[in-house]
Amino acid sequence: MASSCSSVSGGDLTERRGIPAAKFIEAVETYLSQSGLDANSALAFLQERLQQYKVVEMKLLAQQRDLQAKIPDIGKCFDAVSTLQASMGTGEALIADFEVSEGIYSRAHIEDSDSVCLWLGANVMLEYSREEATALLEKNLENAKASLEVLVGDLQFLRDQVTITQVTIARVYNWDVHHRRLKQAPAVATDS
Repeated sequence: MASSCSSVSGGDLTERRGIPAAKFIEAVETYLSQSGLDANSALAFLQERLQQYKVVEMKLLAQQRDLQAKIPDIGKCFDAVSTLQASMGTGEALIADFEVSEGIYSRAHIEDSDSVCLWLGANVMLEYSREEATALLEKNLENAKASLEVLVGDLQFLRDQVTITQVTIARVYNWDVHHRRLKQAPAVATDS
């Protein structure tokens, strides 16, 4: 899989296709002192990062839905062109039912032809030879499946980063609560 992943020595992934990796914080106090943040600032930063992950996740899920809808359409076109290719030279007209509009079908008698027309999108249709159309549709189908595979990997990576960030938020929050209780404990003991 050819994706633009960056890594540092030791094999830790620092980003995947522009999605920054979340860093798990072992020692909260050390992290806060090294970053120069207090607990509230660190929590605000982590919450912002979590929201950024959620926005990216929504975009990737939309892309995934689009690809999942496109792959069957490309497959149907590929099958139709393959059927036309197989019927070439038989001398018989191919009888096919096709969808004109949603829920409206028509029957066509397709005579032997050396070319097919394919919708490319944006109201553009081009005429191709059967061989060119088959090659184009096969390539488009392979590209769409490969893109879907990369998207699934990106989504898994993103889900891992969301989980790490959520755990880190909980650790920083719990550390802050514990730290505040320790500060209040001596004050309560001297008041008694």
